[in-house]
Amino acid sequence: MLFLLEFINHFFNSFGAAVVVPIMIFIIALCLRVPVKTAVRSGLYAGVGLTGFSWIIGEFTPVVTKIIRQMVDNSGIHLPVVDIGWQAGSLASFGSSVGLTFFVFGLVAEFILFAVGITKVFMPSNLWNNFGFMIWGTVAYYVTKNYWLALGLSFFMLLYSLLLAEIQADSWSRYYKVNNATVCAPHNIVQTVPAILLDPLWNLLGFNKVKFTPQSLQQRLGILGEPTALGAILGLIIGILGNLNRLGSYQAWAQILQFAVQLSAVMTIFPLVTNVFAKAFTPLADSIDQHRQRNAGSSASADSVNDRKRWFLAVDDGVGYGESATIISGMILIPIMVTLAFILPGNRTLPVVDLISLPFMVESIVALTNGNILKVIANGIVWFSIGLYCSSWSAAMYTGALRHYGAVIPAGIVLVTSINLMARPLNALVFAAFISQNPYLIGSCIVVYLVLLVALRRYRPQIWRYLRRMADANVGTVTAKDKHV
Repeated sequence: MLFLLEFINHFFNSFGAAVVVPIMIFIIALCLRVPVKTAVRSGLYAGVGLTGFSWIIGEFTPVVTKIIRQMVDNSGIHLPVVDIGWQAGSLASFGSSVGLTFFVFGLVAEFILFAVGITKVFMPSNLWNNFGFMIWGTVAYYVTKNYWLALGLSFFMLLYSLLLAEIQADSWSRYYKVNNATVCAPHNIVQTVPAILLDPLWNLLGFNKVKFTPQSLQQRLGILGEPTALGAILGLIIGILGNLNRLGSYQAWAQILQFAVQLSAVMTIFPLVTNVFAKAFTPLADSIDQHRQRNAGSSASADSVNDRKRWFLAVDDGVGYGESATIISGMILIPIMVTLAFILPGNRTLPVVDLISLPFMVESIVALTNGNILKVIANGIVWFSIGLYCSSWSAAMYTGALRHYGAVIPAGIVLVTSINLMARPLNALVFAAFISQNPYLIGSCIVVYLVLLVALRRYRPQIWRYLRRMADANVGTVTAKDKHV
């Protein structure tokens, strides 16, 4: 069995996401009766999009990391836990027996959960993000040495991630204009929680009346409000923050201006790549919609909100990364997160490499707030601040697991983390319950999930209507009539 799992792991890693995901998309398209020519085109678009994402982020990450490290050096503050990015966690998860087992049988479980109707989100189309479940099981196994408990943790995280994905699916599909599609990455979907729970507080403070959206920025600032110009402005600000101690030198201004142009390029080019990637899912999503409407006929259930049989295709978070409110919010949060790391009492985590992933992290918040950038930033400050404490608490366990399962840790760093993977309050809470091996705590997690699942199955239309009203209450955002439904 272990040999088989290792072979499957080697196979997937050899071909990579840019090959495996297009093949999966092609197969799914054929199953949805999409014409072969269109299915081939969808697969190619997926491969091109993933390759484009990889190239852009791969080139931009070192640039951002250098600026962030300069900001840290200027502060004179040194934190013991360093964020080295999610890649090391992914490598470790594929190096553990628990991770490998979940990668294979988790995929089977995703098919079964969809087939029997426990979830209306088809997760196998986004199989590459399964490492987000695998890493928590891997760390749990390292800590407890209990194989079945650790594997159970990964499967339980899959269950509630699918639940959260379906709760926000209508909002995500509606906002990002990809019919019958949603994101479901376990390290990003949990942001659904603060987006819903904290919204009444932000409305009480009047945030819903503040016109802070890409549309309002462009109306007020003209050309300066366009993503290309905003990227240059944000790049200029972040660049200056990274060079405060040497603003009198031409080398500093060379770096500042270069970074401004580079961030402007990312905010200009990424949406173009996103549009290509989204084309991979459009025929599939349209086929789902046609099948749904054909079955519903002229009945009231043809309405997308009331149709209880409506299901969603899980897509990569890259589909939404380049959207204006998403990437602007993420870039604004970069210096905010570094500042929070310095001033939060008791925090030990220094966010560095994964800061470039902030636009991925806020997609659900953006969708649920209808692009209200002020609310996105406020939610991010609260949720990610708690996340810094979570990554600080789990750093020793995470570092030990990475070392044990063969991930390379940079020389001179004692404790490491990934804020994209480990700075997740809900995931950390469930992880703490499972590694305690206390049956009452684990049982409580399961009971809460079951209650929410029953509520979702029974009241899904009402939940979606509430979330639509919540999103449309934001002044200055694009309303439902301006978006596809």
